[in-house]
Amino acid sequence: MTTAAADGFHMPAEWAPHERTWMAWPGPNPTFDDPDDLAEACAAWAAVARTVRGFEPVTVVCGPGRSAEARALLGPGIETVEHDLDDAWMRDIGPTFLTGPSGELAAVDWTFNGWGAQTWARWEHDATIGAYVADLAGARTYASRLVNEGGAIHVDGEGTVLLTETVQLGPERNPGWTRAEVEAEIHGMLGTRKAIWLPRGLTGDYPAPPAEEGSAVPDSFGTLGHVDIVAAFARPGVVVAHSQPDPAHPDHEVSKEIIGLLGAATDAHGRPIEVVEVPAPTVLEADGHWADYSYINHYLCNGGVVLCGFDDPRDESAAGIFRRLFPERTVTLVDARAIFAGGGGIHCVTQQQPRARGRRAEGGIR
Repeated sequence: MTTAAADGFHMPAEWAPHERTWMAWPGPNPTFDDPDDLAEACAAWAAVARTVRGFEPVTVVCGPGRSAEARALLGPGIETVEHDLDDAWMRDIGPTFLTGPSGELAAVDWTFNGWGAQTWARWEHDATIGAYVADLAGARTYASRLVNEGGAIHVDGEGTVLLTETVQLGPERNPGWTRAEVEAEIHGMLGTRKAIWLPRGLTGDYPAPPAEEGSAVPDSFGTLGHVDIVAAFARPGVVVAHSQPDPAHPDHEVSKEIIGLLGAATDAHGRPIEVVEVPAPTVLEADGHWADYSYINHYLCNGGVVLCGFDDPRDESAAGIFRRLFPERTVTLVDARAIFAGGGGIHCVTQQQPRARGRRAEGGIR
């Protein structure tokens, strides 16, 4: 069976021009089983969509009969389509888009099993969204046997990919797969050739262990270690990394280890990785759990950086770091606390479709 890479396709970096952004609309499910929580989530998703629409087209996949409700919050200029959904994390359930040497558009449809078949997850419908969105976009689709999600990878567009051991190598997703087999599949689908493996993600991204009375514990929702809340390429050779300055938080040691590993790594071209540390928000706990609030879970769109905000003293400091990294882009803080309450962030609810040559950036989907 041919691979996307063998056919000349690769995943462009997120900062490459986009044709549009895809999102999914929250609906009643175990993640948002309280009507007030669902209303807050819808408002937060809509705020992200409206911000992104200021820079590029946005299409939102809604559950059957929910488009009118979505459009009332989304406002004008944002397209909606309807398809059966379980949850609303388009980064993970949607396709990973690729481009070819002559400007062709393709997509990887990863196998999706509810972030490792977690007890709270539902994925009967979400497992079909990757192929559905790829078809709407007119992309040639490559189906992968690897259980993986878009939030579990981050590329520099020049051959390097960031991964975490507890995701692609975890028994919840790919039992029996060796590191070499995972790398071969990742490289074959993304057109990469160098993987930088991180040992794990943030503490709040894992199920809660038994807790001592009165202590904070991780949230029950999470991905088992997605990389896009920990580290992300800002440009080739430069990675932004989550830093937890407070030793009272377990991510203090986690982030120190990850930053050290990244600082000792080289990319596919042999360049040493420059690490730009982004301090975590000051809040340590949220709703009685260790907070995994992170500015790393941002989204790059055409001319913009959509940055997670937390009404925190470090919000503006983080925005300043991103303005220095992306002086040509407008950095916009959007309150992401309702999104993080469901187990993700702004990057998790968005998925970029790169602009393929000969295709219009504006206009409806195919």
